[in-house]
Amino acid sequence: MPKILIVEDEEKLARFVELELVHEGYEVDKAFDGRDGLEKLESGGYDLALLDIMLPGLNGLEVLRRARRTVDTPVIMLTARDSVMDKVTGLDMGAEDYMTKPFEIEELLARIRAALRTAERRAPEVKVLSSGPLVMDVDRHTVQWDGQAIELTQREFELLRVLLENKGIVLSRSTLMERVWGYDYMGETNIVDVYVRYLRGKIDDVYGVKLVQTVRGVGYVIRE
Repeated sequence: MPKILIVEDEEKLARFVELELVHEGYEVDKAFDGRDGLEKLESGGYDLALLDIMLPGLNGLEVLRRARRTVDTPVIMLTARDSVMDKVTGLDMGAEDYMTKPFEIEELLARIRAALRTAERRAPEVKVLSSGPLVMDVDRHTVQWDGQAIELTQREFELLRVLLENKGIVLSRSTLMERVWGYDYMGETNIVDVYVRYLRGKIDDVYGVKLVQTVRGVGYVIRE
């Protein structure tokens, strides 16, 4: 459920927009002045913010300018001012969109949906691989077994990653050598077997499982 922050000093308008958003299935939080709005925006956890320009404490443009130092939450500016310069300034500071009061709630909802879709397309894909309780977060370079961290070297991590990416597929030693060590590797020919033993020592032996399985005469595989 997307969470939206409304920063608006007109409490009746904020409440009206809140009710409409809740009806549409959004979670909503509110702030009625610039400083509170900035604090909440900087705390993170919001999928989008509706930010009025004319706010007590700090105006909306200043809130946006300061917030952009630390967060990239999509922002739609809301204001009674229809100045072209206000629009240009807000967009240049990083606002996704701009609506002038009074506005039709249907249009606002449509713009919110569009901004959320755009943000979703921009978000980096988090690559997570798993096999039972074993979870690998490729981007964060972490491996856990049922929430407990497993410390792996770079090469152990890469070998495990290739096996998890091909879960259920038996990979030959030569294939693993190429994908983990590269075509130009000139070291020991049994290096794959050595690193499989390292993985088994850190996972299989510790947790009493048989994660990395040997297929005699062929290679290695991870099966559920």
